[in-house]
Amino acid sequence: MNIGAMAAALVVGVLLCGEAAAERSAESIVRDSCAKCHGMKGQSSDPTYPKLAGQNADYLTRQLANFRTGVRTGEEMPTRVANLTGGEMRALALYFSSQTLTPEVAYDPALAEAGRALYFAGNPDSGVTACVSCHGPDGRGAMYLPRVAGQHARYIRKQIHAFLDQSRSSPDMVMHKVVENITEAEIEAVAQFLSGLD
Repeated sequence: MNIGAMAAALVVGVLLCGEAAAERSAESIVRDSCAKCHGMKGQSSDPTYPKLAGQNADYLTRQLANFRTGVRTGEEMPTRVANLTGGEMRALALYFSSQTLTPEVAYDPALAEAGRALYFAGNPDSGVTACVSCHGPDGRGAMYLPRVAGQHARYIRKQIHAFLDQSRSSPDMVMHKVVENITEAEIEAVAQFLSGLD
């Protein structure tokens, strides 16, 4: 495990350790704090907000902890998670990970096919790493690596740009290195491919 992953695991561990079981059910927290943006089942209909359905529970737990501790920033999320216990964050992560995600329909199949090529092979000429090496052949990631399959194309583009301008961090700056040479056309292509990946 690299240093970044160890640090993230430590943060989550500290938040989870020693706290009582969640006082509220995941469903009640979702209804009160999450559903407006992400939908009751994590199937956000607004591409401004990510789909959480089917996301890896460990990844979601870490991201909630990152928002609470300020490691990750966002317009609304720090306020939404400020009063969550570690147990409640874990319950939310497990709740959303158990939901079924519905992928999008790519509006440009040719562009999506170009995105498929980039996802699986990268761009050796410019040094863009293949996404499959971390997120897997089905785009579902693993543990602390996020599922990207079926996500809104607009949200994927937004996150890649956040890594490019370093307004979002990643452990050991991995994502910054992956996308540092990516073009706008490649961002659009891979976003189209991933949004339709079931």
